[in-house]
Amino acid sequence: MGPGGACWRGGGAGARRWLSSRASAPRVCVVGSGPAGFYTAQHLLKHHDLAQVDIYEKLPVPFGLVRFGVAPDHPEVKSYGAEDNRILGIPGENLPGVYSARAFVGWYNGLPENRDLNPDLSCETALILGHGNVALDIARILLSPLDLLRKTDITDCSLAALACSKVKRVWLAGRRGPLQVAFTIKELREMINLPGTQPVLNPADFTGLENAVKDAPRPRKRLTELMIKTALQKPGEMAAQAAAARQWGLKFQRSPQEVLPTADGRRARGVRMALTRLEGSGESAKAIPTGDVEELECGLVLSSIGYRSLPLDPAVPFDTQRGIIPNSMGRVEGAPGLYCSGWVKRGPTGVIITTMNDSFDTAQSVLEDLRGGMLDVSVSREGFGAVGSILRSRGVRPVSFSDWEKIDAAEVARGKAAGKPREKIVDPQEMLQLIGH
Repeated sequence: MGPGGACWRGGGAGARRWLSSRASAPRVCVVGSGPAGFYTAQHLLKHHDLAQVDIYEKLPVPFGLVRFGVAPDHPEVKSYGAEDNRILGIPGENLPGVYSARAFVGWYNGLPENRDLNPDLSCETALILGHGNVALDIARILLSPLDLLRKTDITDCSLAALACSKVKRVWLAGRRGPLQVAFTIKELREMINLPGTQPVLNPADFTGLENAVKDAPRPRKRLTELMIKTALQKPGEMAAQAAAARQWGLKFQRSPQEVLPTADGRRARGVRMALTRLEGSGESAKAIPTGDVEELECGLVLSSIGYRSLPLDPAVPFDTQRGIIPNSMGRVEGAPGLYCSGWVKRGPTGVIITTMNDSFDTAQSVLEDLRGGMLDVSVSREGFGAVGSILRSRGVRPVSFSDWEKIDAAEVARGKAAGKPREKIVDPQEMLQLIGH
């Protein structure tokens, strides 16, 4: 499980937790040190004086996608989890030049598994498929002035690649219309005001929408009004657009049909898009192909259509269609004593506040079941004492939190020397050598 979820016996956050107890001292094991795991552990410890919680993480560093998830210039909102991405399911999506948002974000954030992605940024036009905050994050990173990125904890290799990037135009395409975009006004405003970059929105896409959003919830109304205002502005009216060498824009009601190869078949040269019409309105509107198509030329394609969780273990129930563990208030269906939280509980939606509240709800279910005698806490288990013995018998040396603090100090020191908050170590072997493993 990624940091976006956890699942356990006697606990629940998006990894696995087994709870045992000496009648009054429940022992909880959390697998996954992302926000879902930490917030559930926090709630349990706060509301059960005798609870003991062990948190396990597959990497040598904690915090999951709080560390690796969103953009390096947004340290206050890093909060995306789940271990896989949704595939497009169209011809050509495996061509060189096509990347998942998850891999691309992992690359510039220093996620070890993505450190060798080496995306080709030699084209002038990039297409991002998706209208969410992650899509805007990627567009912003591709177009941001280097001076802004140098002050963040973006990895050195990513910064070097972006310094050589030829990308100067980014399109963000979605299947539905302006009233269905999933990004928020803060991220949109930041993109609109990005220095040296001009937003390109077609006024025709917003015809009649001012009336349509009159009775919409305030966040949706404000977001739509900002898009309309931006679409109607003349080039150069905003300070950020002065002498803009770069552009970005939103394309609506376009669904990808095929990634088109170059003549030699070696890489992507564009995407064929089906034009759609909307059936229904608001959040439930569906995109229906009209039969018309268009081709958009681009050498870089980034799929940002959502993340998905993966099955944890054959013994743990999993809904492959929805990408979640079937549950009721975090209680895993058909598995008494097993709980889940985060994206593996509810699907890949929301940011850190959503995950926090969701994790508290799951922890509350655990506490209620403890108090109601629903959990078998009659057998005492050793927790990490037993796990540590198993690891030693297999020749595995776990990384402790104090070991992590050494890695943390080294990263901060390297960052300070470079004028950054930190310089992330992206090679797990280097992390282990640093702590003497």
